[in-house]
Amino acid sequence: MLEGPKFTGIIGMNNNEYDLSQGFYHKLGEGSNMSIESYGSLQTSNGGGSVAMSVDNSSVGSNDSHTRILNHQGLRRVNNNYSVAASNNRGRVSHGLSDDALAQALMDSRYPTLGLENFEEWTIDLGKLNMGEAFAQGAFGKLYKGTYNGEDVAIKILERPENDLEKAQLMEQQFQQEVMMLATLKHTNIVRFIGGCRKPMVWCIVTEYAKGGSVRQFLTKRQNRQVPLKLAIKQALDVARGMAYVHGLGLIHRDLKSDNLLIFADKSIKIADFGVARIEVQTEGMTPETGTYRWMAPEMIQHRPYTQKVDVYSFGIVLWELITGMLPFQNMTAVQAAFAVVNKGVRPIIPNDCLPVLSEIMTRCWDANPDVRPPFTEVVRMLENAETEIMTTVRKARFRCCMAQPMTAE
Repeated sequence: MLEGPKFTGIIGMNNNEYDLSQGFYHKLGEGSNMSIESYGSLQTSNGGGSVAMSVDNSSVGSNDSHTRILNHQGLRRVNNNYSVAASNNRGRVSHGLSDDALAQALMDSRYPTLGLENFEEWTIDLGKLNMGEAFAQGAFGKLYKGTYNGEDVAIKILERPENDLEKAQLMEQQFQQEVMMLATLKHTNIVRFIGGCRKPMVWCIVTEYAKGGSVRQFLTKRQNRQVPLKLAIKQALDVARGMAYVHGLGLIHRDLKSDNLLIFADKSIKIADFGVARIEVQTEGMTPETGTYRWMAPEMIQHRPYTQKVDVYSFGIVLWELITGMLPFQNMTAVQAAFAVVNKGVRPIIPNDCLPVLSEIMTRCWDANPDVRPPFTEVVRMLENAETEIMTTVRKARFRCCMAQPMTAE
């Protein structure tokens, strides 16, 4: 009999997503409490999307991250506002961020800009970086929109814990890992890495900016409207091709979900948030509860050994989202969904009018047995066949995303 999920590290018990790695973000201007919705990812504002990046293993603590860094000895206080001490700072902090200590800590020219270990060529020139407004924040960092060398970018700034050496070492390891992943991955459907740097108080990662926001935001906005099936298949292919590339390098994403899929101007999809990715041979040492329950494979929920096939499972859920426009397990809390997936074999209901080839892909991808799940190379082939079928036989290839009840099936 399957073992029930181990819900360690869960914060609260409500209808929100539960943060398992304790690295979380919330939209700015949505209340003072840190959200634990949408585990491990940046919650972008509706005004524009960008890279969703997690801070795996960062501590929940309290809402005092901003306060801690404001009190850091590297910043000086001027008339109750915090400003960059040196006047010859080559980079610019916009006027609206004059009291933003994280941005100032990054741009403060009194402290040297340190390169990226083993990736020195990716070290950014802060003189070319212009900070815009922050649009998401978390316990140990913020995400800003800005420009670098004239290009719109997303700027992630992480605070180095000042009085917690163990936490600081863990976060630096996470930072180095994310840099390694982003610098290594070069694919049309992977978010493009611009560069990064380290300062005594902060770490910074810069990536391209996605104006279209995340797939989850896109689907939420289209609630109760028809979703073109051609677009759904095109975007699913983008994800599958990107993941086939990732797996071809022997890597695992571990948190594939619609929040981490970004939409660009041509409606193409790029995969983001490699902060929790690991090289596959390191799975024995992985944090077991990485990912988000609604998209998480049963073996991860149960803390059992796992392989790249956990990403395939997550893709099956994402494909269902693209086809239906709905949030998976919408009628359940995340914890209820995890319990149902593991102990009752529950999966989302596939629409009756779904193309058989798409139904087959989803069913195989989210099979409880990882060996049954197809590799992404095969998923790409099946989706290409589905795309051909749609172009030749389906006149109006649309599904409604407004089912009367969110449904699941055992």
